[in-house]
Amino acid sequence: MPRIPLFSLALLASSVPAAAANLSRIGISVGALDNPFYQALARGAVQAAHRLNPEVRVTSQSANFTLEQQQEQLRRLIAQKVDLILLGAVDSRAVAPLVSQARAAGITVVAVDVDAADVDGTVKSDNRQAGEIVCRYLAQRLNGRGTLVVQGGPPITSVSDRAAGCHAALAAFPRIHAVDDGINAQGSSLGGQRAMQQALLRWPDLAAVFAINDRQALGAEKALRAAGRKQALIGSVDGSPDIERALKLSGQIVASASQSPYLIGREAVKLGARLRRGDATTRQVTVPVGLVTRDNLSRYQGWQAAMPSAAQP
Repeated sequence: MPRIPLFSLALLASSVPAAAANLSRIGISVGALDNPFYQALARGAVQAAHRLNPEVRVTSQSANFTLEQQQEQLRRLIAQKVDLILLGAVDSRAVAPLVSQARAAGITVVAVDVDAADVDGTVKSDNRQAGEIVCRYLAQRLNGRGTLVVQGGPPITSVSDRAAGCHAALAAFPRIHAVDDGINAQGSSLGGQRAMQQALLRWPDLAAVFAINDRQALGAEKALRAAGRKQALIGSVDGSPDIERALKLSGQIVASASQSPYLIGREAVKLGARLRRGDATTRQVTVPVGLVTRDNLSRYQGWQAAMPSAAQP
C-alpha cells in the first residue's frame, strides 16, 4: 500500500475562507486541453475558484506541449494582470524567466502536475511513488527476472521523478535488468509507439515496459503487438479513461498509477488563495496516488473523483 503523507491528507481536507475574493482573474496554462487529464484539472480549478468567488474569471489555455506557445500565453496573462496563474509547465526550467516576471508583477504562480522553477507553490501527484508502485508490480509479475525498459518522456520533473521511483523499486530485484531508452516520447501515443519500436531493436528480449504516462503505454502496446511480442507487460502512470478501457480487455497493459487531476486543480486554487492571503505555512501539496489493475478496476473512481481515488490491489 503506497505511503500517503499526513500533511497531504490534511491539506486535502482543509478549506479556504470565502474572503479570498481578491481572486478575481485566474489564468491556466497546461500541456494540452484535448487531454482528459488537463480537462479534469481545469474543471477542478474552475469549480474551486467559483466557490471562493462566484464572479471570478478563469481563462484556460492549451500550450500543446510547445514551449514557445506557453511562453506567449504567460506574457498575455501577465499583460492581463491576472491574480493567479496555474502553470502546467511544458519545460520545468525554461519557463523560469516568465514566472519571475509574473511574480514581479504581483501575480501568484502555482505549478500544477509538474515542478517549475521560481513558482510560489506547487501541487502535484507523488510521482516518485507512482514509478515505485508500478515498477514493483511489474517486477513481481515477472517473478523478479527479465529486462524492463523505462520509456522516457518530456523534460519535466514529473517524468524524471517517475523514472527515479521505478529504478528505486527495481533495486530490490537484482535479476531485473532495468534500462532507460533515453528517448523523449513526448507523452503521446505516437511517441510511445516509435520509442517502443526503437527499444525492440536494442533489447529484443525485453519482458516489460514502464511508460511514463498512459498515452505512451497505448502506443507501446501497438508496437509490441505489431512485432509479435504479445507477452511483454506494460505499466504506466495516470489512471486515465483510456487505461480503464484497456484494463477491461485482455491486453498487455496491466497496471497504471492513478492520479487525481480534479483534486490537483482544486488544491492549486486553494493553495494560491492561501498564498495571496500571506499564509505561506506550506508551499507544496502532494496528492496521493494508487495502483489500478484488473483486480481492483471495479473499485476505481477515476479522474473526476472529488476525493482521493487511490485504488489498491
